[in-house]
Parts: sequence; C-alpha cells; structure tokens
Amino acid sequence: MSLPRPDRALAAWWFAPAPAERLAALRILVGAFALGYVASRLPMFLGYADFPARDWAPVGVTRLVDAPVPAPVHVALALATVVLGALFTAGVAHRALAPLFALVLLWLLTYRSSWGMVFHTENLLALHVIVLALAPAADAWSWDARRRGPAPAGPAHGWPVRLMAAVTCLSYVLAGVAKLRLGGLAWAEGEYLRDQVAVDNLRKVLLGAEPSALATPLLESPGLFGALAVATLVIELGAPVAMIGPRVGLAWSVLAWGFHVGVVALMAIVFPYPLLGVAYAPLLPVERPLAWLGRRLGRRLGRRRRRPGPA
Repeated sequence: MSLPRPDRALAAWWFAPAPAERLAALRILVGAFALGYVASRLPMFLGYADFPARDWAPVGVTRLVDAPVPAPVHVALALATVVLGALFTAGVAHRALAPLFALVLLWLLTYRSSWGMVFHTENLLALHVIVLALAPAADAWSWDARRRGPAPAGPAHGWPVRLMAAVTCLSYVLAGVAKLRLGGLAWAEGEYLRDQVAVDNLRKVLLGAEPSALATPLLESPGLFGALAVATLVIELGAPVAMIGPRVGLAWSVLAWGFHVGVVALMAIVFPYPLLGVAYAPLLPVERPLAWLGRRLGRRLGRRRRRPGPA
C-alpha cells in the first residue's frame, strides 16, 4: 500500500472542511474586539489629527503618502472604522464592506504607529481582520445569512481558520526568534529578561508611574528569571504545536495566556488581544460556547416574552 505524498496530506489537512459557524464565531469575536478597541480609544486616535508634521515617521502602508493626511480626512477615516467595524461584526454586506473595514483598520493602526512609536501588539489583530475580510465569514450568524438556511461545512470555511491559527503561532515564533537574535542561547539564562524587567520598572519610577509590586522582590532571585526565560522560549518557539488539534491548542493557549499575565504582573504592560483570549480563538472550536450562549439568551428572551403582564 502506497503512502500519501506529504504535499497531498498537507493540502488535505489545510483545506479540510470546517463548520461555517466556526468562521462566523471568529468574525464576531475578532470584530467585536476590533470595534471595542478602536471605539474605546477613539479620542486618542482622533488626537493624531493635531500632531505636528515634524513628528511624522511613516511605516508600513502610510509610506504611500508623503505627509500626514489632512485632519478632516483622518477624522473621517477614524469614524468610518467604528461604523464599518460594527457592520463587519454583524456580517452586513460582508463581501463589499469587510475588505473596506480591513483596509481602514490597517490604515488607522499603522497611522498610529507612524508618530515615533511602533505598536507591534496591533499587528496580529489587523492580520486576523484581513483574513476574515477575504473569507466567507458571514455565511452563518450574520445579517447576510438571516434569510438563508445553515451553510454547509466546507473547505472555504476551513482554510481561513487554519490561516488565522498559523498567523497567531507565527507571531509567537517571530518573538522567540527576536529574543535569540538579541542574546543568542544566553537569553535562556535569564539575565536579559531580568535586566528588561528592571529597566522597565526603573523607567516607571523615574517617570512617576507605579512600578510592579512583584518586580522588586523577584529581581533578587536570578534563578527564577532563568526558569521564566526558558519557559518563554519554549512557549514562543513551540507555538506551531498548537495547530496539532484543539486539545493541544487549548493547552498551549493557556500557557501563552499565562505568559501575558506574567508580563502584566512584572511590568504592568497589557496586551489586550491575547489577554482577552481572542488571539487564540482560531485554535479552538469557539462556535460551541457562542452557540450555547446564544441558546441561553434565546430561552431567556423567550420566557420574558411569554411572561404575562400585570392584570
């Protein structure tokens, strides 16, 4: 009996069918996060309209323009991002509006990074939105699908999920590679990590901010930082194992989430996308808890409607 060729086996796995509800659940989770992220920071995003042109340092797609866009244009794009984000999450005219949302979100996030500080933490969110915008992510649980029957599972709903999972894992691998490029295998000894935590907390003290309550006592234990450094490299460089299956994906996601909790505890640096768990959603069957929540809400609303009013 001949064994399947590796390329065919990989293609069969990559294009394996997946429920339309899983891709829809990712659209809802990622879209809701993106909408909340931009809306909650809207005054900050709008504030870039008043920044002096001398501080302009374009990166990424903003290099397509020679200077900051006029203030009215920037304000219009920021407000359009919020509106399009709501429509994207609800699955309204997905084929037409979802790519537009991906473009304006990419522009807005990149525009923010073009004023002297690059926010790498927003890259994964932008990439996930781009994948969802180019996929049939509104074939279920959407305004577009309200009059259609349930969409059957198919390859078109599977490969975008796996692509999003691969992007998540790749982002961690790149972070691990960056650490090795910085200090080589010596990074695993923990001294680089210890210095980074010390410098970050010292900067907070000098700027009048509150340092981590845990950092000072823990900095006196070099061996602990060696263990933390090794664990960090294992989690980041080992991220691709999360794509083996849901159970492994869940185990790795918990470890990666714990890493970010540690960053908050030691450095008070918040990465909201992974801390809220949305970054790991492509690795898990997230349609199941959302479907359960939808049924619970439906039953509760149904009971309220049937409840008799006052005589």
